[in-house]
Amino acid sequence: MTSSARPTAHTLDIGDGRVLRVHDSGIPAGGKAADLTIIWHHGSPQSGTLLEPLLRAASERAIRLIGYGRASYGGSTPHPGRTVASAAADVERIADALGLESFAVMGASGGGPHALACAALLPDRVTATACLAGIAPFTTAFDWFDGMVAPDGLRAALDGREARALFAQTDEFNEESFIGADYRALSADWSSLGADAGAAGDQWPDGLIDDDVAFTIPWGFELADIASPVLLVQGDLDRVVPAAHARWQLSQLSNGELWQRPHDGHISVLAASAVAMDWLRARS
Repeated sequence: MTSSARPTAHTLDIGDGRVLRVHDSGIPAGGKAADLTIIWHHGSPQSGTLLEPLLRAASERAIRLIGYGRASYGGSTPHPGRTVASAAADVERIADALGLESFAVMGASGGGPHALACAALLPDRVTATACLAGIAPFTTAFDWFDGMVAPDGLRAALDGREARALFAQTDEFNEESFIGADYRALSADWSSLGADAGAAGDQWPDGLIDDDVAFTIPWGFELADIASPVLLVQGDLDRVVPAAHARWQLSQLSNGELWQRPHDGHISVLAASAVAMDWLRARS
């Protein structure tokens, strides 16, 4: 199986005055039911659309892949005051609507914390978690900002949503945030990510603002609360989420594993997505 089916998208009314835009790769080619479903948590900013490399890897493994736009992204309703933990309740509603009793979760960059929220708060449903280049909870246990080329948005978020929104008015992407391997990935396999992130940042700026604020306040759970297996995948040359974030998260997890990739940055590390799916299958 070398090609991926086109995913479907629908708007799910979750019953509290909000809707979520949900993307579903559906039953894998061949008509057989998937033996694993993964719920994907997108980065910051992205729309929640399932990207081609992820769809291809899932299709090749007969995995059903579900994605959704977090609040204020991709057609999903804003959720003022949301925390990282808020994602778990939204995912539970998605799983209920789709009839999913259990599933694995996977996230990259800003999606990593939200995948971890599901593992912590939905322990009877989440079988395993994979996080690629995921940011750690804000802490003074290590220098959380050290190694970030452009930390000013997160620093503004420490002063609250109003300060972060004010910063967004003049924020510009710092090209030094990515290394050469990241730009090569964006010009090849992960070109869809670059296009989606650019559109999401322009169309749904509140999503990124709310993400950054959520990252810098208490998440609503502790990493030590997670009992199921967690895989952390980290590029040692990442200038957006430095490697110290993954090492600290590993120290807090009771059932964690870290794959360090010495030549990868923030985007090129996504090349490990396919083998991370294999890891999830082996533990689900």
